[in-house]
Amino acid sequence: MILTVGNTKGGVGKTTLALNLAIARAMTGREVWLIDGDRQGTAAAAVALRSESGRKPGIACAQYADGQLLRAQVQQQRTKWDDIVIDAGGRDSTALRAALILSDVLLVPFAPRSYDVWALDDMAALVDEARAVRDGLRAFAVLNLADPGQNAADNIEAAAAVADVPQFEYLPSAIRRRKAFSNAGGQGLSVLELSPKDAKASEELTALVESVFNIHTTA
Repeated sequence: MILTVGNTKGGVGKTTLALNLAIARAMTGREVWLIDGDRQGTAAAAVALRSESGRKPGIACAQYADGQLLRAQVQQQRTKWDDIVIDAGGRDSTALRAALILSDVLLVPFAPRSYDVWALDDMAALVDEARAVRDGLRAFAVLNLADPGQNAADNIEAAAAVADVPQFEYLPSAIRRRKAFSNAGGQGLSVLELSPKDAKASEELTALVESVFNIHTTA
């Protein structure tokens, strides 16, 4: 499966989410390739830290901020991997557009803030363009950096706003704003690997992994 975690809006936690999803899949024994499609190279830097510490499982990672190069490399190597996770976005870029054309699934994280919700319209336009080129792209929006509490008003309002953007399906597996995610990312780890363990963060990530990959498998 090829999964892109992307958004034209920065600051929504897409790199942290992409890293966690890639590691979670690798922990189940799958061969995973994480592609950093952002010029900042944050995902690549996190994987480098992981490699330097000797953490297992190892995560293969490459950085392709140029869309043409990203597309060529994925087309050449896609059969070598069980899963490819592409971290793309922060702005409209050639890498993001190439990733959308290649991907089976797009996961768009957004925070419960007005600017983040409005940015879904920009992503929706890119989804329409990608679907005009190829069939089969499924696009999901998920709350990331959500406010604590199951019934936080901003979370509920943001989730409801997704219904106004028909290009996306809303995933109820929200990731809340927890220090464990930033602590883990800074070490090149998933929250599933942290010690001591943050049970709530682990439960949220596990639920999201199951939602994203099981939906694709059963589609």
